[in-house]
Amino acid sequence: MSRIPLPYNPKVMDLFRNPKNLGKMDDATVVAVAGNPACGDMITFYLKINEATQVIDKAQFESYGCAANIATSSIVTEMIKGLTLEKAWTDITWKKVTEEIGGLPSVKFHCGVLAVGALKRAIRQYFTQKGAELPSWLSKELTFEEKQALEEEELAKTLSKRQKPEAEKQ
Repeated sequence: MSRIPLPYNPKVMDLFRNPKNLGKMDDATVVAVAGNPACGDMITFYLKINEATQVIDKAQFESYGCAANIATSSIVTEMIKGLTLEKAWTDITWKKVTEEIGGLPSVKFHCGVLAVGALKRAIRQYFTQKGAELPSWLSKELTFEEKQALEEEELAKTLSKRQKPEAEKQ
């Protein structure tokens, strides 16, 4: 039985084969993880933030995922470099990410949502780990992308707990 490949455009395939900003960042200011247990994709975002200006100086990612997951994570790291946290928060959406890479098959839109969810979780985490009050531009309520990433993470934890007792029986 053969599989029919998804119709990825050349930009997605290039970012998949040659991802930009791939790898762990040891001196990251903040690290955030997002995952999708339904498809198995996982992303870790690393941001180096200038504390005085709140500008993202450097962004890197690690990914365990499909071509769309790697491509969207890669392009997000490119799109946010040099932006203030506020600009990254307000301007980077999963739709813009999808447009920036030239489109995705509709069954892969969740990859853009996941990448933006990891970014927004990192920005929110930056303020919470400092014990700082959230700025007015950062919504008190979780965004759609954050909720999606969080729901997927909670589902992964639940599934992991269910699998442990089964593994112990064997």
